[in-house]
Amino acid sequence: MAGIATSAIGTVLPKLAEVLKEEYQLQKTVKGEIMFLSAELERMQAALQEVSDSEAAAIIDGDAQSKLVKLWARDVRELSYDIEDTIDRFMVRVDKPRSFRGFIDRSLNLLTNFKIRHKIGGKIRDIKAHLKEVSERRDRYNLDVARVAKPVGQTVDSLRLQSALYGNVSDLVGTEKKTEDLIMMMNADEGSKQNLKVVSIFGFGGLGKTTLANLVYQNLKENFTYWAFVSVSLNPNLVGIFKNMLRQLDGEKYKNINGETWEEVELIEELRKFLQDKSYFIVIDDIWKGSVWQTIQKALIDNQCGSRIITTTRVRDVAKQIGGAYQLEPLSLDDSRKLFNQIIFHSKDKCPPYHLSEVSQKILKKCGGIPLAIITIASVLASKKGNEYVHWNRVYHSMGSGLEDNPDLSNMRRILSVSYYDLPPHLKTCLLYLSSYPEDYLIDRKTLIWQWVGEGFVDTKQDSSLYEVGGDYFDELMNKGMIQPAGDIVNNYPVYCQIHDMVLDLITFLSNEEHFLTRLDGHQSLSLPKKIRRLSLQTDKKEDVKPLASISLRYLRSLTVSGQGFSLLPTLPSLCPFLRVLDLSDCDKVEKQHCKDICNLFHLRYLRLSQTDITELPKEISNLQFLQALDISDTRIKELPPTFIQLKHLLYLHVLHFMTLPDGFGSLNQLQEIRSTITINSPTMFDDLASLSKLRCLNFELNDEWDDRYWEAFNQCLSKLVSLELLEVSGRLIGPSCWNLSPGPQMPKFISKWTLVGVPIWMYSLSSLSSLYITLSTLRERDLQVLGTISSLNDLKIRVEYGAVEYRRKRLVIDEDYPFLSLTQFSVESSIMDVRFEQGAMKKLRILNFHFGATDTVNRFGDFDFGLENLHSLEHIDVCIRYSISYPWEADHAEMAIQRSIHMNPNKPTMKLEKVKIKPLEDTSDMDQSGMDEMDLDEYFRNIR
Repeated sequence: MAGIATSAIGTVLPKLAEVLKEEYQLQKTVKGEIMFLSAELERMQAALQEVSDSEAAAIIDGDAQSKLVKLWARDVRELSYDIEDTIDRFMVRVDKPRSFRGFIDRSLNLLTNFKIRHKIGGKIRDIKAHLKEVSERRDRYNLDVARVAKPVGQTVDSLRLQSALYGNVSDLVGTEKKTEDLIMMMNADEGSKQNLKVVSIFGFGGLGKTTLANLVYQNLKENFTYWAFVSVSLNPNLVGIFKNMLRQLDGEKYKNINGETWEEVELIEELRKFLQDKSYFIVIDDIWKGSVWQTIQKALIDNQCGSRIITTTRVRDVAKQIGGAYQLEPLSLDDSRKLFNQIIFHSKDKCPPYHLSEVSQKILKKCGGIPLAIITIASVLASKKGNEYVHWNRVYHSMGSGLEDNPDLSNMRRILSVSYYDLPPHLKTCLLYLSSYPEDYLIDRKTLIWQWVGEGFVDTKQDSSLYEVGGDYFDELMNKGMIQPAGDIVNNYPVYCQIHDMVLDLITFLSNEEHFLTRLDGHQSLSLPKKIRRLSLQTDKKEDVKPLASISLRYLRSLTVSGQGFSLLPTLPSLCPFLRVLDLSDCDKVEKQHCKDICNLFHLRYLRLSQTDITELPKEISNLQFLQALDISDTRIKELPPTFIQLKHLLYLHVLHFMTLPDGFGSLNQLQEIRSTITINSPTMFDDLASLSKLRCLNFELNDEWDDRYWEAFNQCLSKLVSLELLEVSGRLIGPSCWNLSPGPQMPKFISKWTLVGVPIWMYSLSSLSSLYITLSTLRERDLQVLGTISSLNDLKIRVEYGAVEYRRKRLVIDEDYPFLSLTQFSVESSIMDVRFEQGAMKKLRILNFHFGATDTVNRFGDFDFGLENLHSLEHIDVCIRYSISYPWEADHAEMAIQRSIHMNPNKPTMKLEKVKIKPLEDTSDMDQSGMDEMDLDEYFRNIR
């Protein structure tokens, strides 16, 4: 039941408690009414939790009793919203609020006016009467539902393996034969091999069409000169799709295409011109309409170069229209069992114990060979402890009629609902919020978490920030298999996530059912609720927005708009006085006047204006005293107004790179993250930065004017940023001052982008440092000595600019004398590979990544003996060999040497190897770039060891 998780009771109760404080001097009668509301809401919250803990099958089956419970829960939710709106309605009367307490103080002072006092008293009495009616209705219809004992489940930690399985297992189980079939279809000789060949994979959602297409894409793309993988989805933006395709085909030529204004016809012509004489391989994922394919097809010419295209679609007729249709079938029972066992037991060949064998077969039969259903159900089973037999049977009986009898979308929802109902209420709410995003959308992790915070979904916890708690929510959803990690992993976190189509279908269905969020995307078939609390506008067609004309938007708490949809909406402040979250990213025609209107949305917590044409923020931005997150990245705003520093509750700021913050920004002492590279143009800016004691992330750029004054201010600043976790410094650290820093143990866990002449000695003292990404002029023994003694260092990435200082033929040897006690990931990029691993080196290293030039390495050392066989904990190695087009055999020799070394490694690590052709490199200078005397560190390191 979605309504259980989506009420506003959790945010209303603290507000009621605040209003009840003695200093507000409420009338005794009004105070009594509020006390009654608070107590009754607490009881209702407990009742809702009981319903949430009820057996999922009773809710999924949709019997009469469950429908009554849903209606009752909906009434409670609407009541909780109305109560909160009543409080906020009086807050809005304040012209220049300074804080939540300020709102309360100023608003309740208005109660001295008899008319205002009488009005709020009457409103609260009306709500009290309605609340009593709702409570009596629950008793009148006997809405208690039958419940079964629920095993106590453990809190899910970071189960990285299960997260990886959700994204990768389905391409390891049951796909080998399908991949071979597709490759055969693509290479079939029908007329001439030079003809353009198109294959269309089709089947209903959740079968792994995209996974299969990607497998073939990864296997074959190297056989073509150019390649691209783009997703279309249900409501495609063809201009964006064509731009994405061009950027993938030639990233250098089209790297700035997003910032350019291109019409659809122009992009089609540009693609045709680019592809006219080139061999290409393109995957076009998730096509819903034949008309969309017809448009895309115009850009993909048959140039008789043997090019290939793969498409995926859920619609059989579209697949037939495209041609080369390949119907994707569900997994066989044997492959389903392997996938099921891999998730639960981490082994395809390990079977359930005897007492679970029968129920596991029943569960697999109901999953009907759908990988997503198998993964979802198996993840629920794997995350539980206690009486497994009872739990497995409960899950089986709650799965509805199953897919073997009626393989339609409603049954898929029932299967996926088991995973949804297994979530705690706060995660249900956070998951339902994802229904505001379009299909196949890459959801930025930070953006999503701050939206949750703005909505009030994230609870405060002692010793944890709101963002940290929201991050835990994100990780739990990922570990439960409800969202998929996507994009790069930065500082151990995925940059993006995606939600599978079937999961999105489920939460959209639940969201519509409970009126949690209304999405207008051109496919709205349901009638709109009388009160829209959250609106996601994903269309730019007037007819799609027409239903809003007859509905009041004054109850809106969240509004997400993109494209031209913004121009179809009325003025914001007059219609949305209680808006908390506003996302207008990538909207057309957002102008300065709109910003002034937005500045009257006094309750706004989250504001995103990125990728708009806004040129400046008005001084009235200071009105947004509740604002916690502001994103104005990728706009035309060059500077922030002086009044910006009055946003005392701001936690997150995303601005243009290299923007200078206004004087006095240190007053924003709640700020936790500045998600941009800021410019430090005076030492006094560090005084402001030092005031941001809660800052977790800081990224700034060095410049040529830095002198001792800057370094002294920087050092003092670091000593005060006690919450700093990530520090990114763009530029080269030079001069004696940077070597004499004494930052102490409060340095962050993650440091990146630093460019150093050498590794300063003080780095060994960074006892909390976990990840370090640096660029060195050269790699020396003394650098390894310092880095090797950082006891907490887990992830080390080094880029060497010039190579070794001396033209020597002896490599830097890493052995047990360089402890690297915690290092599990090591990456080094250089023109040469001048390190060798000896016995005892990096005893915990699991992942090694190195890039080097074959010619420079063999010229300097005469071989490719890196000692990889001595890294006994190594699990995977990623190698990139750059070689001169004049000496291609050197890359082959390097590959063979590395293969032999890997074969000798007792841990048998996996390897990914890439060879890149380059023009002959000029000889690099062997001059010492530091200009500093060599330091005798032998005695020093003997002492600290």
